[in-house]
Amino acid sequence: MDTKDILKHIDHTLLKAVSDRESIKKLCEEALEYETASVCIPPSYVKYAKETFPELNVCTVIGFPLGYCTTAVKAFEAADAVKNGADEIDMVVNIGDVKNGDFDKVTEEIAAVRKAVGTKILKVIIETCYLTEDEKIALCGCVTKGGADYIKTSTGFGDGGAKIEDIELFKKHIGENVKIKAAGGIRTREAMEEFLNAGCDRIGTSGAKNIINN
Repeated sequence: MDTKDILKHIDHTLLKAVSDRESIKKLCEEALEYETASVCIPPSYVKYAKETFPELNVCTVIGFPLGYCTTAVKAFEAADAVKNGADEIDMVVNIGDVKNGDFDKVTEEIAAVRKAVGTKILKVIIETCYLTEDEKIALCGCVTKGGADYIKTSTGFGDGGAKIEDIELFKKHIGENVKIKAAGGIRTREAMEEFLNAGCDRIGTSGAKNIINN
């Protein structure tokens, strides 16, 4: 797979709590140079990134990384991110609701965030490392019925990251209009190619520069 073909599927990511403005600036400059799909950055830097790099596709995270704030908070946070210039929103589901088997509530929350972001791209992080297979399958339904554009494996802050077997499972159970984003532990060219070949449309990684000149 050509390097440019890989890079156009990457959300160039920096979500560490200690990320400073200079680090975000460097990330954005790299994204423009590498022509990645987006940068994925903390909500507090969205306005800065969009004003400084207006041509850049800016993604941010909502309810991150634990997902257990209320629906109203997530919807407000998402709307605020869009107001500040976010083009894409990656939200974390309420895993407590999942464990309680309250999948209708999960769907309603996704739909509420969908409404808050309007036509912007919405990705839903289900944090696969904490889930049973049945829960993953049920969440494919929630993401589809809630109107999201993507189902995403992981925050990168949980006990585990993306696995190929989860991508294969998603492909069997998501709606035809839902795409797949893999994230968490994907840092090498080989891993990126493997996930793209498995059916992912996006890769969330801080390792984009690892494949440059390789």
